[in-house]
Amino acid sequence: MNARLVLVATPIGNLGDLSPRAIEALSTADFWIVEDTRVSGKLQAHLGISKPMRVFNEHTPGTTLDKYLEQIREGRTAALLTDGGTPAISDPGAMLTDRCLNEGIAVDAIPGPSAVSTALTLSGFFAQRFCFLGFLGRKPGDIRRELNRFADSPLTIVLFESPFRVEKLVQVASESLGSRRYAITRELTKIHQQVWRGMLPALPDEAILPRKGEITLVIEGKRSQKSVE
Repeated sequence: MNARLVLVATPIGNLGDLSPRAIEALSTADFWIVEDTRVSGKLQAHLGISKPMRVFNEHTPGTTLDKYLEQIREGRTAALLTDGGTPAISDPGAMLTDRCLNEGIAVDAIPGPSAVSTALTLSGFFAQRFCFLGFLGRKPGDIRRELNRFADSPLTIVLFESPFRVEKLVQVASESLGSRRYAITRELTKIHQQVWRGMLPALPDEAILPRKGEITLVIEGKRSQKSVE
């Protein structure tokens, strides 16, 4: 029986980042479980393969998830992937992974691209200790409640945000955390990749930092006076 779920990290932009192991896993899986068939269909076209795709995202009902699990139990291998990056991180695929593990279904993972680690390394900030908060709430009050907890923390913070809301996030982050260094990384691994570093709440205009594309923010943790000096 080959019943198992394989979590496959896929490129966040540059298709050259797809590893040989990932290609093998995607090519040998019986079917893919994806966020969006249009996005994953392009990956299949790039690889020159055709696999059945099942959609699983935040809108997928539990009954559909049950059907996918039953198909795996029958002895099939399913590849779980997101639209880009590592599945099950800030991703509903974690629910499927949890169910498989609880039911004794084998789970494997093929490591690879991640916007979290890529943005963190490009920021140049202290990365030995950090926290990933994903997408925060849309309202200023919700954002403030999340970030207030880190006002005195040395942990570097990694966040996802829409380019249309980044200005609001930067302003509220400054109110909660004070003036500190941060970085905005945009379109990671793509042609127009950009890394901009500054001090909260400074934010360049759109001529310097276009408000489009996928954005990951890295906010430096509170530094001791000795480290600042």
